Amino acid sequence: MAYHRYHGVETRIVRIFNTYGPRMRLNDGRALPAFVSQALKGENITVFGDGSQTRSFCFIDDLVDGIFKLLMSDETNPVNIGNPEEITIKEFAEEVKSLINSNSEIVYKELPTDDPKVRKPDITRAKTILGWEPKVNRYEGLKLTLDYFKNKVKK
Repeated sequence: MAYHRYHGVETRIVRIFNTYGPRMRLNDGRALPAFVSQALKGENITVFGDGSQTRSFCFIDDLVDGIFKLLMSDETNPVNIGNPEEITIKEFAEEVKSLINSNSEIVYKELPTDDPKVRKPDITRAKTILGWEPKVNRYEGLKLTLDYFKNKVKK
C-alpha cells in the first residue's frame, strides 16, 4: 500500500488464507499435507493442542479465481481471499482419516504458543467488490487433493 501511495502505480493486495489442493508439498508443515501423509502411511495423525482451534480451507481453484478477479479490478485496498467455512482441527483430522479410510490414530501434542485459535477470513469485500466467493466445497476439494496425494505417498 505504501508503494502504491508513494509511487502512484497500480497495485493489488490480496490477503490469502489457508489454501489447499493438488501439488501441495507433503512436508510443508501445514495441517492437510501432514494429516494426509500420516494417514496414507498408517502413522499416527498429529493434532496440536486439543484440536478445538478452527481453520478455514480454500480450494486452490477458488483462490486463483479470486486473485484473477482482484487483478482485473480497480481495487487498491487489501482484499481477503479464502473460505469462511470453519472446521476444528480435530474434525478436519477425522475428516481426512475417514476419506482415506485410514486406521491411523489421532494423537495430541502440545500446542505451539503462537498458534491462532481461530483463522477465518471475512470475505465481505471480495463478495461486494469482486462478486467472488468460493465455489468448491471442502468435500469435493479434499477428494481431488487426496487423489493427487495417493499417487505421491508410498505406504
